[in-house]
Amino acid sequence: MRNVVESGLIGESAKFKAALKQVDVVAPSTCAVLILGETGTGKELIAQAIHARSQRSGGPFLKLNCAAIPAGLLESELFGYERGAFTGAVASRVGRLQAANHGTLFLDEIGDLPLELQPKLLRALQEQEFERLGSSQTVRVDVRIVAATNQNLAEMVSERRFRADLYYRLNVFPIALPALRDRADDIAALVRHFAREFGSRMNKVIDTVPEYVLDALRRHTWPGNVRELQNFVERAVLLAEGGTLHPALSDLTRIAPVEADERRRTLLEVERAYIAEVLQRTNWVVGGRDGAAAKLGLPRTTLIARMRKLGITRSSSWLSGDIAPGVFAQAG
Repeated sequence: MRNVVESGLIGESAKFKAALKQVDVVAPSTCAVLILGETGTGKELIAQAIHARSQRSGGPFLKLNCAAIPAGLLESELFGYERGAFTGAVASRVGRLQAANHGTLFLDEIGDLPLELQPKLLRALQEQEFERLGSSQTVRVDVRIVAATNQNLAEMVSERRFRADLYYRLNVFPIALPALRDRADDIAALVRHFAREFGSRMNKVIDTVPEYVLDALRRHTWPGNVRELQNFVERAVLLAEGGTLHPALSDLTRIAPVEADERRRTLLEVERAYIAEVLQRTNWVVGGRDGAAAKLGLPRTTLIARMRKLGITRSSSWLSGDIAPGVFAQAG
């Protein structure tokens, strides 16, 4: 798994390993690949891995996001243009297809490719040749295409929003990436990887992620998938004090698409229960070398603030045991 980790493809879950196995199968070939998956599942990383494990690894790997470029400019970005081809074309320019010669071109969000461009791309894929804008001279290339989408292209074909012949040309070898919610077993490894990565960038050493944090992260549905998790960990590392990651779990509810109230309650209950358990083990001593703050890896003032936010007191009715009130008075 060394190369997988180095490329950022981290995971041991069955569904993720099945996708990686498909990468190993298709990489040495020359056939087109269509990567399917929700936004943030790592489609570009899979495309890079296919290129890196192919016989074209010594050539260029270029990418073009079909949704990020205005439709009027997409043709010139893809195929290039000659001087004078349109207003503002003061010099000739090589397109991505030609620049990726003897390498791989990754076409992200292929479902957003305008219908009027699809026949020209189809011809380029089938014949490995095309003409730049403003030119009648044929340019021949040797390019492997890896495309990706979070849309249902088969449905788009039936609705005549995507050409069937281009779909079949791209869909020679489909690879479906699982959503993060379907590979919760990989979350711990991903969190630790991102914590090390961002800690190194910020000159911090994050060596501990409490189990209650991992439990809460496994419960989240991750609508933004690995990208959402990565951004969440980056923010947590930035705010971390000491070597323990203590993110504000309630932040996850701000982007949860459904059941926000229920999810907020669940995540807060996990955090509240863990902190209360540590407090009980330390006999509700917050500060000091053997206090709850030290065991949690938090500054004393931060723990007190977190307890107030979560409503944790010795008199909390949901805590087990007969505990006298006044924790904040003692902690202060």
